[in-house]
Amino acid sequence: MSFLAVEGVRKRFGATVAVDGVDLAIAKGELFALLGGSGCGKSTLLRCLAGFETPDEGRILLDGQDITATPPYARPVNMMFQSYALFPHMDVASNVGFGLRQDGLPKPEIARRVEEMLALVQLERFGGRRPAQLSGGQRARVALARALAKRPLLLLLDEPLSALDRNLREAMQRELVGIQHRTGTTFVVVTHDQQEALAMASRIGVMDRGRLVQVGTPAEVYEAPNSRFVATFLGAANILEGTVTEAGPDGLRIATPGAEIVAPGRAEAGAHIAVALRAEHLRIEPAGAAGPNRARGTLRDVAYRGEGFTVHVALDAGGELRVSRPNRRGAAPPVAGEAVTVAWDPDAAVVLTA
Repeated sequence: MSFLAVEGVRKRFGATVAVDGVDLAIAKGELFALLGGSGCGKSTLLRCLAGFETPDEGRILLDGQDITATPPYARPVNMMFQSYALFPHMDVASNVGFGLRQDGLPKPEIARRVEEMLALVQLERFGGRRPAQLSGGQRARVALARALAKRPLLLLLDEPLSALDRNLREAMQRELVGIQHRTGTTFVVVTHDQQEALAMASRIGVMDRGRLVQVGTPAEVYEAPNSRFVATFLGAANILEGTVTEAGPDGLRIATPGAEIVAPGRAEAGAHIAVALRAEHLRIEPAGAAGPNRARGTLRDVAYRGEGFTVHVALDAGGELRVSRPNRRGAAPPVAGEAVTVAWDPDAAVVLTA
């Protein structure tokens, strides 16, 4: 039995279907990320899990108990809000212990648990400070400590790191994962940041227009997207369309404008299909190289990004490919205007099934 089970949940706001028949199973101790763009339904689904919204259809079970109609205060669930929602007039220790005081725990137990939570988030010396005296990363840790203090079975995190700058966000991602591992609490994180989901989650659910379109490990959804939407939303994927000319047990041959693609996959001969190529799986070869899984073109523009280059190649047959090339010390950088061939290995081409 799944620790958290979402069964056929649908939520409407007037004529708008925000969550459209979602089925989802999450294991105990997982760090699960709900990923999608603005308006895809991920925050509405999170609010249904928290009890702030009631589904129009379906049910939600936590540890075998149906909590669909259970009010938020009666659920063994807590939430870390995007804004952190810290009380500015309270010090850190009072913020962390707020929920415990509301539950009427004895003062010695509150003090013990506040001390435990501050140690967990490495803020032992900051209990007497006010939120305004803390950095963004420290405020995020206080909000996390407060959310964990009541020892919820399920912790929901709504864009928890979106207010932080890049370097601090990456550091907090590592800290958040470490804290989740140490506590063993089941986390469900909502984010629109693909890199954040890939770096943190044990599994990812990608949402689009209220539906879960793919669920899997970070490697599965990134390396084997099942649709054009997932391929282009998660990272830089090039999409080529063509017709299957040969279909066999070893894979497919696909004719596209300017290139013949050999790739693993299943489809019927004559089928029109799409193929995804990740930018980092492509390589630039000298002009004139021939054979399958190659396309000729011209370097249209080159963007230096420190750790590498992003190159757009205008194909002779029309369209373009985006290529990511590492910045190798001593190697000559690509030059715009140069005629080249873009090449890739057969297993770099992902045949999209949806």
